[in-house]
Amino acid sequence: MPKRTLLAAAALLATPLPAFAHLNPAEHGSLLAGVSHPVTGLDHIVVMVLVGVWAATFKGNARFVIPAAFVVMMLAGFGLAMAGVSLPFVEPAILASVVAIGLLIALAVRIPAAGAALIVGLFAVFHGHAHGSELGAAGALAYASGFALATAALHLGGLWLGSTAVRHAQPMVIRAVGLLGAAAGLMLFAA
Repeated sequence: MPKRTLLAAAALLATPLPAFAHLNPAEHGSLLAGVSHPVTGLDHIVVMVLVGVWAATFKGNARFVIPAAFVVMMLAGFGLAMAGVSLPFVEPAILASVVAIGLLIALAVRIPAAGAALIVGLFAVFHGHAHGSELGAAGALAYASGFALATAALHLGGLWLGSTAVRHAQPMVIRAVGLLGAAAGLMLFAA
C-alpha cells in the first residue's frame, strides 16, 4: 500500500500543469491569498514538496532545519521585494530550483545538512521575492503568514512522502520523485 501511495504522489508531481502561481495583485493582502499563492503554481508546489522529500533523506534535526531554512529565507526574499530591492532572474531561478533540487534527490547527492539548508535557502530567496514583488504594501503581514504556512504544509507533505519511502527502504521511489520533479521543472522551462 505505501508503495502505491508513493508512486501516485510521484506521478502527481509529473503532471503537466501551467505555472500560474502569481495572483492578481488586487487580490493580494489577505491570509487566504497568501495561502493560495504557493499552491496555485506547479513550480512552487513541486519545489516545496521536493524540499521536504530531500530533507527526509537526512537524519536528526536536519530533517526539519532544511525546510525551516527554506521558509525563513523565503520570508527574507519577501522582505527584499517589499523593501523595493530587485533581484535579477527571479523566475528562471525559481524554475532552476525545481530542476536542481529534483536532480540532487534523483542522483542521491550526499552533502552536509548545512549545505542543503544553504542551497534551499538561496533558492527560497527568489521564491519569496516572487511572492512579494506583486503585492505592494497592503496586507503584507497576513499575506506573508499565509504563504509561509502553505509552504510549511507542502514541506511537511514532502517530508511525509520521503519519510515513508525511507522507512520502507524504497530509495528508488525517492530518486524517482526527484527525477519527476526535475522533469517537471524542465517542462516549465520549455513552456
